[in-house]
Amino acid sequence: MRVLFLHQNFPGQFRHLARAVAADPANQVIALGQQKAPGMPGVRMLRYQPKRQAHPSTHRYLHGMENAVLAGQAVAEVLARLKQQGFSPDVIIAHPGWGEALYVKDIYPQARVIHFCEYYYHAEGADAGFDPAFPLSLDDRARIRSRNALHLLNLEQCDLAVAPTAWQKSLHPQAYHDKIQVIHEGVDTDVAKPDPVARFTLPDGRVLSRHDKIVTYVARNLEPYRGYPQFIHALAQLQRQRSDVHALIVGGDDVSYGSKPKDAANWRAKLTAEVALDPSRTHHLGKLPYQDYLKVLQISSAHVYLTYPFVLSWSLLEAMAVGCCVVGSQTAPVAEVLRHGENGWLVDFFDRDALVAQLQTVLDDPQAQTALRKQARAEVVAGYGIGAGNAAWLGLLA
Repeated sequence: MRVLFLHQNFPGQFRHLARAVAADPANQVIALGQQKAPGMPGVRMLRYQPKRQAHPSTHRYLHGMENAVLAGQAVAEVLARLKQQGFSPDVIIAHPGWGEALYVKDIYPQARVIHFCEYYYHAEGADAGFDPAFPLSLDDRARIRSRNALHLLNLEQCDLAVAPTAWQKSLHPQAYHDKIQVIHEGVDTDVAKPDPVARFTLPDGRVLSRHDKIVTYVARNLEPYRGYPQFIHALAQLQRQRSDVHALIVGGDDVSYGSKPKDAANWRAKLTAEVALDPSRTHHLGKLPYQDYLKVLQISSAHVYLTYPFVLSWSLLEAMAVGCCVVGSQTAPVAEVLRHGENGWLVDFFDRDALVAQLQTVLDDPQAQTALRKQARAEVVAGYGIGAGNAAWLGLLA
């Protein structure tokens, strides 16, 4: 089988699948990504780069669409040359969210195209407007509606599609649901696993282990979308109630979703200036190498995962795979994975008192969480590991 992967930051969500497909010598695999895409061993990598960005005079609702067209054009030029060289894929697997897949059917009309449908935007019922601290204006609603023009074109031209969770599938228009299958790409549960003797060394030289009381929090970047303000306020309350808890906070100071605060350089600076925290027990670690990040999870007494109704983070599944006791927000799609009292605990995203109370319960009786931790790992291994994800994807390709 001849397979073309298309992802601006390849491999992205296709890492495990691309490795599995490329491991079969009967397959010919090529990937296409932007100049800064990391690529991966064993997969031939081609590069493209849009010639420019959206023009400043373009209506702001359409900046994303213009950038998508420019990306699609750049990809089409590379694929046209590839076709001249004799490569004709049987299947094109693409993340179409930035426009790269717009014109692949014009180059390869016979190829089967499978899209990774990560998200379809809504002004109500999902991330936008969820947090009352950030109300939507009419301008916001119009911008969101316009943003979906690209996603509708993508849905119309793909042959099949994959969404990582049932909730993310449900966001897409009902007319296209027959095209979309639910397959999570999976996390590496052979690497993300419990380690009872794990140690983590703080920047000041102190060493923490599973014998300490440790609350952990992880996000790519510390921001409202992932409940960072709610966590910091709850942490301050927890620290006032007990003196034996360390907080290990992993994440950068950029913005992945939403926007930066207007009155501070970043959300960490804003929240730590506004909320009284014990600096000797509050450890902002920034972004960590993967093995150090795993050590943080492996020594966690209670792991907090909060999110708007939005895309599910790999970090939640990795925390469960490590055997963390997760206290998560009662939001979609978290509740699709985490079940209260069975493999984790759920609290209202905005209920600080409930979060603190649940953390207190977990910290007071860690032995009572043993069965829950084991169940969390078992379910991730079975349903969200690389093996499960690859099997479903390869079945789809077959």
